[in-house]
Amino acid sequence: MRFDLTDMRLFLSVVECGSLTQGARSMHLAVASVSERIAGMEAVLGAPLLERNRRGVTPTAAGEALVRHARSILGQVEQMRGELRGFATGLKGRIRLLSNTAALASFLPPHLCRFLADHPDLSVDLGERPSPEIVQALVEGRAELGIVADFTDFANLQTHRIAQDQLVVVASRRHRIAAQATVAFADIVGEPIVGMADTALEAHLAERASRLGHQLHYRVQLRSTEQVAMLVDAGIGISIVSNALARSMPGGLAILPLSEPWATRRLYLCARDFGALTPHAGLLARQLTSGAPVGAAVDPSSPDAGKP
Repeated sequence: MRFDLTDMRLFLSVVECGSLTQGARSMHLAVASVSERIAGMEAVLGAPLLERNRRGVTPTAAGEALVRHARSILGQVEQMRGELRGFATGLKGRIRLLSNTAALASFLPPHLCRFLADHPDLSVDLGERPSPEIVQALVEGRAELGIVADFTDFANLQTHRIAQDQLVVVASRRHRIAAQATVAFADIVGEPIVGMADTALEAHLAERASRLGHQLHYRVQLRSTEQVAMLVDAGIGISIVSNALARSMPGGLAILPLSEPWATRRLYLCARDFGALTPHAGLLARQLTSGAPVGAAVDPSSPDAGKP
């Protein structure tokens, strides 16, 4: 059996687009050519890779297996090319790191500053994503390291606890709660909310609200802290975010910690296998866990894996 890299890229494109036509277009090939190549792959394998229907195509069980292996192989090829390209340009290595918004707001910058100053031949490809997307990217091999919040499903990843942060309510100074030192979630659960686009946090808060018999009322959800702060200051609603994120917003807003114990959330550094990281990624992992609590390492097979 022999599939080349073009075959694998083509097959992934078709599966991700859910259509031979769209997959062919993304690869700048004719549909007939794409169909012929996939038919050739199926002939070599001796089993169908795609189920064709009126809505497009979906992978068979054999196709799903090919998707997993193709992503792994192509990821390794890209990593190899990146590292070799780095030698040609004077860079000795690049590390793919994804972070949620909370860690990017305060935890990461000083660590990255120290790491990049200590390792001038290394570079970091840093992306900001919601925690569930980071987990999926790590599982699929599209990133080496990720930082996520503890209310995310860690799947089968290995984790190290690296920091913790407090959830707070951000409100206009004119709001009825503005003068309080802290606020209970039950006291603001019915308020209109200006949300940050954080899927994991949204799900976490929704679950807490449902325990109180409420649904959260989001008037709008945004990705920019400046935009959230502007709408909160205008009285459009309150916002519930991490303390680190709240402190990065423009001044003039009331910031009140949520009083419940569950409002203290923990941040975890994740990888598929810390022992299998590239030497460069391993160096960054050690930097990020250098201040982690004693006993923070979590084996994914242990009963405490993924717990605070």
